[in-house]
Formats: sequence, C-alpha cells, structure tokens
Amino acid sequence: MNIFLRIARHSALVVAAISIGAMANAQPSSTKPIRLVVPFGAGGVADLTARSVAQKMSQSMGQSIIVDNKPGAGGVVASDTVAKAPPDGLTVLLMSNANAVSVGLFKQLPFDTVKDFAPVSTLGYFDLAVVTAADSKFKTMQELLTYAKAHPGTVNIGTINVGSTQHLAAELLKRSTGIDAQVIPFNGSPALITALRGGQIDAGVEILAPILGQISGKSLRAIAVMGAKRSFALPETPTVAESGAPNFKVASWNAFAVPAKTPPEIVARLNKEVNAALAAPEIKERLRQLGVEAQGSTPQQQAELLRDEIQRWSEVIRLAGIPKQ
Repeated sequence: MNIFLRIARHSALVVAAISIGAMANAQPSSTKPIRLVVPFGAGGVADLTARSVAQKMSQSMGQSIIVDNKPGAGGVVASDTVAKAPPDGLTVLLMSNANAVSVGLFKQLPFDTVKDFAPVSTLGYFDLAVVTAADSKFKTMQELLTYAKAHPGTVNIGTINVGSTQHLAAELLKRSTGIDAQVIPFNGSPALITALRGGQIDAGVEILAPILGQISGKSLRAIAVMGAKRSFALPETPTVAESGAPNFKVASWNAFAVPAKTPPEIVARLNKEVNAALAAPEIKERLRQLGVEAQGSTPQQQAELLRDEIQRWSEVIRLAGIPKQ
C-alpha cells in the first residue's frame, strides 16, 4: 500500500478516535450521579417540582440524580455552589425568579447571575393570587381597587418577607393600578393568613399552591390571579389584567441551569431530557397537583426570561425604595 495512503488512513483513525473521546467527555458520566442543588427546603412546591422532573429524567438517562437542599440567603448559597462547580454536567441548579430578584436586592453577589450559569430549560410556572378573607367586604378585585383609589393610604396588602416574589408583586400591583396602599410583610405564610383572617389586613398576595386548600375550604377568597391567563386551578377567578391593570403579568417560575462553560453538547442533552420529562402525562399531572403548569423551553428562551426578570424586579426594588442587603 502506498505509504502516503497508509499515513492518511492512520491519521483519519486518530482523528476519529479523538472525536469519539471528545463526544464521550462531553456527556455526563453514566457511572456518576448528578447533583441537583435546590435552594429551598425539602417538601415545598419548588423542591417537589424539581424532584418530580429529576426522577423522570433519571429513569430515562439511566443515571441517578441526587437532590441537595441548600435553603437560605435568598438562594445565594445554592447558586454559588453550582457557579463554582466543575462544568461537567454533574452539578445542576434549580434556578427560580429568586435568582432574578437577588440581583437587585443584594449589594454584591459572589457570582454573576447571567455570566456564571448556562441555562438548560424552564420547568414550569406557578400562579400568585390576590386573596381576601371569606367575610371581607371586598368580593372582587375591582371593589378593592375602587375603594383604594377613593381612600388613599387606607388599604393594607399583606405578603411574606421583604424582597420575596410575593412582596415585590404587591409593590408592582400598586404601581400598575395607581393605588396608594400599604404593603405589609409578614414572617411567613401562616402569619400572613392569620392576619388576613383576623381582619388586620385587607388583602394578601401569596403563591396560589399553598393556600389553594383554604380557598377551596372557603376560609379565603381569591379575587384575582396575577398570571397572563386564568389559573387552571381557579378557572372562574379573573386575572389582575382583566380586573383593571391591563398587561399586568407576574408568575413564579423554576428552571434548571448548570455552570457556565459547560459544553453545549451536555446542555443540549440535559435540555432534551428535561423537556421529555415535562411532556410525560404523569409529570404534567403531578405538577398540576402542586399548582405548577409544566412548561419547558430552549436554553435561549430561559436566558431571555432571566434577563427580562432581572430588569423588571430591579426596577421594582428601586421604585419601592427597598434597601439593598
């Protein structure tokens, strides 16, 4: 055989071997578990959403996914853990709108929320609702807004902690509807509900899922949901946009992200697995039971969502005069 032909064939085999090796290295190792870092405590809506999707992905990938709950500090600890992890696809962050909020809420973060993560896909969206006590004089959102405009500074709207999505959504509601109302933060949902049912506040803004039982049990009344469309859980309850604030749209969301510089092949594979899991009927139903509407995305769509949310919530924080932490 011609020596030049032998050299050419040998070179082709070497290149092919290198390519195959590179492709193998660009995939998460099937012998090592994936660590899913969740910035919330076990048992909450976000945690259960992540676990449901991860379990389905694990079955499909033939690779175990271990959930590591790291609550606290507005998700900063969990996010920092993933930002500094090797970009090999074996460490995944459950990202949420809290990541967008933290950019405007903290003076300094140990990572760059946009540059230090590679988005994978959204998982789903869950509604927030404006609620009143069952015996409240405000039976509709229009009644609340009409009263607030006629009696400036007298309406109190309760939420949970300062800087939470609920708190900022209430601040955005004030500005979008032009009402002069007081937003009063409470240390957790139980305190908020107690104040609402006791008549200490006129209305509350809360994530729908944890209070859905009290709404169906008639101890609370949902007068509006904050998303772009009516909630599948409360189809008779109008949106805020339908009730006097056109274009108002707020929803909480969850997504998966990995460290920046993770190879595109790994991101693409994880994206495919996430979207396949979300398309499974049993996962859609499981998330619906949690009050979550399953909705995947491309990495690019998730990146755009994150940038838009950072811009919006940073402006709300600035206008509300919330001091940076």
